[in-house]
Amino acid sequence: MQDARSMGWARANHLPAEMLDSVHGLNKRFLDLAAVGEGGPSPGVWRSEARLGLTADVSAQLLPLSAAQKAAAADCPYALFDLRFRDDAHWRTRLGDEGRWNVAEDEPVPVPRETFAFVSLAIFFAWHVATAGRLASEWLLGMTDGTVAAFRAATIDSLPALAATEAVHLTARWSTCPAYWGALAGAAARPNPAGLRKVQLYGLQLVAAARLT
Repeated sequence: MQDARSMGWARANHLPAEMLDSVHGLNKRFLDLAAVGEGGPSPGVWRSEARLGLTADVSAQLLPLSAAQKAAAADCPYALFDLRFRDDAHWRTRLGDEGRWNVAEDEPVPVPRETFAFVSLAIFFAWHVATAGRLASEWLLGMTDGTVAAFRAATIDSLPALAATEAVHLTARWSTCPAYWGALAGAAARPNPAGLRKVQLYGLQLVAAARLT
């Protein structure tokens, strides 16, 4: 059964509640990845990318959040993560016929198992959302029309090989806006659902602004 909040986001944004539930789950997994100390879940591996584009201050704010607090922060009607979805040239190359051969030949970058698993899910979700149409793709993931077209043209069997090479591109969405991330982490840490919702609504303004660029 869908919870009331997911249904509310769905009605407001004309998106399937089930799709928003999937975004919520992926966001929660992403916050678990972002809320780690120096060195990430596997010390010595992926050290420079442990914070996924977030500042040390934001990562420090995420670290003490409980599972319930991270789940509340994750309940946004948009993805909190990014895989270069606005870079349509990148995805046309990776998902085109030539790119599929290149993916098979690329040397995978060692990443923690948790990161690899997340990126695998995120890529499959991106493909699923792209097949649902342009609006959902742009709103939920920030995809450009070119990225949507690249994913829609891809076959499902071409997706698994991408996780090993695309994990290096995983970052927080709006990683260059620490004010948003600091506000989100701060609001999640306080027992103030209205304050958290206000920050999440601010994220919708960032989505809208990106659509104009």
